[in-house]
Amino acid sequence: MYLTIKKPIKLIQKGFTLVELLIVVIILAILAAIVIPQFSSATVDAQEAALDSNLNALRSAIDLYRVQHNGKFPGAVAATGATCSVGSAGTGAINTQQAVIDQLTQYSNAAGATCSGAATQTTLGPYLRKGFPADPITNSAAIAVATAGTALAPTAATGGWAYDVKTGQIVMNSNATDSKSAAYFTH
Repeated sequence: MYLTIKKPIKLIQKGFTLVELLIVVIILAILAAIVIPQFSSATVDAQEAALDSNLNALRSAIDLYRVQHNGKFPGAVAATGATCSVGSAGTGAINTQQAVIDQLTQYSNAAGATCSGAATQTTLGPYLRKGFPADPITNSAAIAVATAGTALAPTAATGGWAYDVKTGQIVMNSNATDSKSAAYFTH
């Protein structure tokens, strides 16, 4: 009979120690502390870029409207009075938010009367096909219409737009400051 001697078997433990896990968690926390502020500033930068883009689109639409309507800016005349064979007539009275919206988002004739549908009498526009945009900072599409003909300088952080029917100037209706410490209405 042969005597066999068995060697002791070493158990190999698989897995991570508590210290290794803590080191990984600490590294992840440091990375998160670096990356998360970058994302929040990217959101603010994107909102400010969208504000500039919306203002450029609005200013272009206002200028094109003025050229096609004998030098009159949107809102300077009533949007009412159109005979519409398609759609419904505009409802905006002179110097009102509704007139500005109607004249930029609906079809119009040279006198400024608007229709929601294209008709033979209303051959101009619409200048903003997707509706009147909201400002991306406060998400307000309200328009504070001014008739003074002077430079606009909002005194509160209301949001939305400030627009002058005599000059065609449009700015964000807010005196709050952006990420570069400039007032939003200066964009």
